[in-house]
Amino acid sequence: MPDAAPAAASDPRTAPYDALLLVSFGGPEQPADVMPFLENVTRGRGIPRDRLAAVAHHYDDFGGRSPINDQCRELLAALRTELDSRSIDLPLYWGNRNWDPFLGPEVERIVADGHRRVVAVLTSAYPSYSSCRQYRENLFDAFDPQSASGVTVDKIRHYSDHPGFVTASVDATNAALDELGELGDDARLVFMTHSIPTAMATTAGPTPRRPEGGYVDWHLAVAAAVTRGVEERRGRSYAFDLAFCSRSGPPSQPWLEPDVNDHLAELKEAGVPAVVLVPIGFVSDHMEVIYDLDTEAVETARELGMPLARAATAGTHPAFVSALVDLVLERAAAARDEEPAKPVVAGGPVGWYDCNPDCCTNLREPGRQALCQRVAQPV
Repeated sequence: MPDAAPAAASDPRTAPYDALLLVSFGGPEQPADVMPFLENVTRGRGIPRDRLAAVAHHYDDFGGRSPINDQCRELLAALRTELDSRSIDLPLYWGNRNWDPFLGPEVERIVADGHRRVVAVLTSAYPSYSSCRQYRENLFDAFDPQSASGVTVDKIRHYSDHPGFVTASVDATNAALDELGELGDDARLVFMTHSIPTAMATTAGPTPRRPEGGYVDWHLAVAAAVTRGVEERRGRSYAFDLAFCSRSGPPSQPWLEPDVNDHLAELKEAGVPAVVLVPIGFVSDHMEVIYDLDTEAVETARELGMPLARAATAGTHPAFVSALVDLVLERAAAARDEEPAKPVVAGGPVGWYDCNPDCCTNLREPGRQALCQRVAQPV
């Protein structure tokens, strides 16, 4: 359960922040939750109910629940342990965008407990509308009613290319290669993330940006860094690709490709002997991982006769948990107008705390307000 201690003087290392809010996507925890949850996620997008019903069946083999909330509880516990190990007494809270515990009530708890300056840790590591700006819009919805009380929130920077996140993926990839035995020497690394509409991808990140957009650029930088780390450990080179899963838009709408199942067939035809799927686009093993990869992609590989292993997500890997605490301390130093180091892997972009107004555009509601955003400068 989130901490409920009254507000106290901030630790000098975390000042000016007096609370940490973990912000996640949320997921159903019983069969009766599934359809209401999917309706929350897709509200305003015109998704037919029969399509939602088809997606709802994905939860049937998992007891009608998503693992994401349990994984958030595990991450909260791991953060508490890491903070305690550094003698940092920072209260922890947790709010979701799409299911209990919702952000709004959790922010009300934060205010009732006397906290006024909050640092947010998003369980989403990359820039794009759905993986960053939409979270900031929901933060606005939750915090704006409390603004009269002087409550503010900042976020840590995008962190997928932080050495701690990459180390977790290197360890997981190495373990998955070991699962393949001798085939691991010649396996192809296929880095996985959630597909998004190409129109969303090309507007991801601040301008100026490459035509592919920041979402793809960041994933390629992380994939290259993980591959380098694996090569250094194993003393051999590996080819890698970026593939996508979890497409949910209409067939007429272009989304990022290749789909993982199509890509596996192409690799089989090309003579690739084995594959490791590395889900760098996901912080934990939620539904897009356990269904789209562990169920559908594994079945595709079986039908193709393609040996396949799946690397673990970062989850509560000690290097990742430690990195999140480091990022909180870094953000606190920046809020104190210091100039903290911002470690990233070689070739990785440095994330930002406050987003430009034209960054990761909301294409459906261009005027919707979001927090953690720079003020537009007059022309």
